[in-house]
Order: sequence, then C-alpha cells, then structure tokens
Amino acid sequence: MAKPLTKSQIAASIADTVGITKKQAVEAMETLVALAYKHAKSSFTVPGLGKLVLVNRKARMGRNPATGQEIKIPAKRVVKFRVAKAAKDAILGAKAK
Repeated sequence: MAKPLTKSQIAASIADTVGITKKQAVEAMETLVALAYKHAKSSFTVPGLGKLVLVNRKARMGRNPATGQEIKIPAKRVVKFRVAKAAKDAILGAKAK
C-alpha cells in the first residue's frame, strides 16, 4: 500500500499546480483547517470532497470484549466526516445502474 502524502508534499503539489510558493500553499491549507475547526459546529463543507458534521450519539449498552461484561456507554458528541458523492465516484468509480 502506498504511503499517504505528507503536509509538505501536499503543499508542494498545490504550489506547483496553482503557481504559488510553498509557503503560500501551507498558509492556505492552515487557513482552511482553522476555518473548518471554527465552523464545524454548524457543519463545514468542502465542495467536491465532503462535510464535517457534529453528531449527538445516544447512550447505549456495550460489551467488554475481554470479559463479556455489559457496560453502559454514555451519550456524547462526535465529529464525523461525510464524504461527498462526487468524491466517492471519483475514487471508487461511478456505479452502473
């Protein structure tokens, strides 16, 4: 399996494609991330890629896999990333109907 791209590799690719410096590309990436953190509570969409959403999970019963003992898992809020249909189709290939 191929290794994931590093931050500097992504910045270099963006810089080459758009025609800006690597430093400007890193600043753009960091700005996008900061914006996502700030607005994730009301959902943050990156068009063509996906959406960050805040989800409330209900309390539930779980099981300790080592002992088999039932435990109560409390309710909590979690951040989820929902992949856009366009991204799924581009990566996996469009389904034939």
